[in-house]
Amino acid sequence: MALSKGQSKGRYRVTINDLSRELGLTKGTVSRALNGYDDISESTRTRVARAAERMGYRPLAQAQAIRTGMARALGLVLNAGPDNTHKPFLTDFLDGISRAASEEGWSLSIATALDEQDEVATIARLVAEHKVDGFILPRTRVSDPRIDLLRDLEVPFVLYGRTGDTEGCAWHDISGEDAMRDAVLRLHGLGHVRIGFVNGDSGFNYAPLRRDGYLAGLAEAGLPHDPDLVRSGAITPQQGMARGGQLLDLPNPPTAIVCALDRAALGVYRAAEARGLRIGRDLSVIAYDGIPEAATATPPLTTFAVDTRAAGARLAKLLFARIRGADLNHLREVVPAHLIARGSDGPPPNTEPGPARNTGPTPPTQKGET
Repeated sequence: MALSKGQSKGRYRVTINDLSRELGLTKGTVSRALNGYDDISESTRTRVARAAERMGYRPLAQAQAIRTGMARALGLVLNAGPDNTHKPFLTDFLDGISRAASEEGWSLSIATALDEQDEVATIARLVAEHKVDGFILPRTRVSDPRIDLLRDLEVPFVLYGRTGDTEGCAWHDISGEDAMRDAVLRLHGLGHVRIGFVNGDSGFNYAPLRRDGYLAGLAEAGLPHDPDLVRSGAITPQQGMARGGQLLDLPNPPTAIVCALDRAALGVYRAAEARGLRIGRDLSVIAYDGIPEAATATPPLTTFAVDTRAAGARLAKLLFARIRGADLNHLREVVPAHLIARGSDGPPPNTEPGPARNTGPTPPTQKGET
């Protein structure tokens, strides 16, 4: 007879024998399924994991670690420093990872760090203490010491984001470059020819990719690239306000701005408001991420959204595959973001029939950008 979770928490501890009887499988099959052996089909592993969760089966972690040499835990170290950008996506992201881990009978071990150096030290400590079997590394950097460390230690890991040095790397990423290109083309289709770009932190791999997407959009639309219309280093609303203000104060300002991050776009809103400009009418803005605050902005922000819960789940599955020895070439994937059209973009102000206005480059200015 199947045991409920309530029963398992009482005097009786559910064992592999109980799972075996409940599922009609041999104890060996159940054990190998619980331990993630790849000679057991994924459907059987999932079936066993779900039954284990339903019946309240909990392996004796210490005994299991001794027997298999594995902690059955995925590791995630988050930078909790003052400039971290995890908060907008963290809840859904962690939920996706945790649910995927639970389906396999694994856990998620989360640690925080104060800065980049502390991240590396924390990862090294978790490895030395055998607390986790592999890591998910969010927000990959152009030069990433976390990757160097885990490659040297030969510890499995997957990246949320791509990297220039692909040796020993698996990843799941969203095509931010395609989103930036499509944003430019959407704005050009509305009649804009002066389209600015506010990028994020150039120390992260997403920044050059999204810049390239913006430039590709200009080229496809037949628009010239004006360096004066590009700013970088905006990952907070405050920084977005500063960079947006620089663009809006140009002698020949843009009528539309594409932002690499929603948070920066919310700062561009403030810059526009301070200059008496109405978003969606005097200035169009399109961004990327799909954070909740974008939907409640006035007007709501048009954005290319990312399903962070699905991304977290996918990263966990890729890490399981890597831990089990899958070919790295099959563990690299890039998926699209999806457009949420709202009220922040529209035709340029004072649109008139005939040749487009403001097609020439602006005079050189003092950028003051990072």
